[in-house]
This record gives sequence, C-alpha cells and structure tokens, in this order.
Amino acid sequence: MDASRIVMAVGMPLFVAGAMMAQPPASNAPKDIAHRIGHYDPARMGHQTGVHEGAGSMSFGALLPANAVEPNLIFFHRGVIDPHSGIGEHFHNQCEEMFVILDGEAQFTIDGRTSLLQGPAGVPDRMGQAHGIYNPTDKPLQWLNINVGMSKVYDNFDLHDSLEHQTLDPVPQFISFRLDKSLLRPMNAMDGGQGTVQYRRALSPTVFTTTWSYIDHLVIPPGASVGPRALPNLAEVYYVISGDGTVNLGTEQSPIHSGDAIPVRLNESRAIANTGAAPLEFLIVGVAKDMAAKDELMAAPPMRRPRQ
Repeated sequence: MDASRIVMAVGMPLFVAGAMMAQPPASNAPKDIAHRIGHYDPARMGHQTGVHEGAGSMSFGALLPANAVEPNLIFFHRGVIDPHSGIGEHFHNQCEEMFVILDGEAQFTIDGRTSLLQGPAGVPDRMGQAHGIYNPTDKPLQWLNINVGMSKVYDNFDLHDSLEHQTLDPVPQFISFRLDKSLLRPMNAMDGGQGTVQYRRALSPTVFTTTWSYIDHLVIPPGASVGPRALPNLAEVYYVISGDGTVNLGTEQSPIHSGDAIPVRLNESRAIANTGAAPLEFLIVGVAKDMAAKDELMAAPPMRRPRQ
C-alpha cells in the first residue's frame, strides 16, 4: 500500500484511501485523568477528501483511543465537514455508527432514504444499514462520529455514492433525535449531587443491536453538580457540548471544557460539577460490557426519574 495514502498521528485514527479506520489500541491505556480525557484541537485534525467516496473534504480525528473504555467503543471522532462535502454511502456489518451535527443542518441518508435535519441532532446507523451524510450548505458543519462494534474491529463496505443529489423525504424514514433543551426534565440532587439538573434519555437500548445502550442529554446549571456514581456493567463517554466544570473519576479530579470527551470505565466512580458561569451541557454515550448486561438494563425500570 502507498504510504502516502496513510496519515497517522498521536491520538488520531488511521485514514486509508479516503475511508475511516479505528485507531489500534495502545498496549497500555493511560491511567492518569489528565491523559485520559480527550481534548478537541482543530489544529491536530487530519484533513481528508473523498471519505468513503463522499463529496468534498473534511477535517477530523479521534478524541479517544480504542481502549479508552473496556467495552467495544471503536472510536469517538470530532471534526468539521466542509461546505458541499460529506461522507459517501457505506455499510458496517459488524459495528454501528452515529453521526451527530452540533450546529447547522445536514442531509442524512439511511438505506437510501434522505432527510435534511437541523442541528444539534443525531442519526444512529444500525448494523447492516447503509448510511452517509452530506453538508449542502455554504457553512462548515461541526460534527461527531461514534462507532461501537461486536468487537473492537472496524469494518466497512463502500457503495460509491457521494449522496450529492438526493430526493429528500420531508419526514425522516429512519431513527433520529435532536438535542432539544425543551425536552429535558428536571432532576433534583441527581446521584446525590447539588441543585437541579436537566436530563433526558434521547435514545434507549432498544435502538441499538450491539452493546451500545443509550444516548443521554444532560445540562448542569452553574453551581450545580451530579454526585458520585459507578456502573459495574456499563462504560460511558461524556462529551462536553458547551460549558466549563470539573470531573472526578475515582480519586482524581480534572477541569473540563467544551470539546472534551471524558471516558468512564466499568465500575468507575464519576462526579461532575459546573464551575462556570454558563450551563454545562453533555451528550452521553453508554456501552454495556456485554449483551447480558444490556439485556439486564432493558429489563430494569428507568434508572433515573424526575423528582419534584
């Protein structure tokens, strides 16, 4: 293979012939909290054209290594899709993926059906579904790409379709969600924390076919916090959409800011406080350690209910 077709950097994925591949796990995962949290730095993102034979170009990279948590999170990407650019239609047969746009609007395609969605919004792609995304606007699009598999091995099959000229359905014919603050509900003293936070489970375990278990939306107002909690059968990634605060993982504490990705391992205690002047907003990805743990989650009553 031509070495010029491969770009590799610390903390970034491999980019091969315009497709995305998972970063190989490091032999030893970093243990201190400062090195475990991923920080979005646009200057360190790789610039690519023709991703999965899509139109135009984009810049992106991995916020977390594949071994950031024990379950089968393959990658957590952050980047920018340039105007009139996108990711071509392709399959994953042993993993599932989710594109999230943090602003603007994009055309999402699932199994040949396309709709224009206004951000912030996300669309999951279940195993065996063809999918892609296209930015039809004149503005760059802030974007996340998250992938969870049956193992930590990534697979793809491209369909050679750039998705530039699609017929749009006015109502999406696929699963989607919006990070709409009006849908959040108040939670008092969440996990023993201080004050009232706003919370919603945006996607439930039944949406996904792998051990991917949920997408949550959480907003912590200034001065409030969520208390310590450890989940023995679930790992989580907290992506900071906006705001500033601190996170405790076990006995360690670190400041967190917009663009950070915080991995929480199995049975690891986490607590979060808003230390800024604006709301601290998260998108949360939950992944079970195995299918038995996910089945147990689906059989249990809702983990969090509003308390008035």
